[in-house]
Amino acid sequence: MTSERLKLIWDFHGPDAEKTATHHRFHLIEYAANKKLESPISDVEKISEQHYIAYLVVDRNKMPAVRDALKPHRGQLYKVTS
Repeated sequence: MTSERLKLIWDFHGPDAEKTATHHRFHLIEYAANKKLESPISDVEKISEQHYIAYLVVDRNKMPAVRDALKPHRGQLYKVTS
């Protein structure tokens, strides 16, 4: 049985939103590697022309430490789609 996972989200707005979100994702990947998080998932998504998000998916039991260290703007339950 796999543990429940959460998607921690950082929002970026404006003309440089895509570039900023992509750069932020680099730091999320770096953090996950340094903390040896199990099976982290990170990516950038386009919400609109001027709104992009960067996200990091972590196991629920790791979320409080990651949240406190990285201060995401919001989070949601992560659901795997097949």
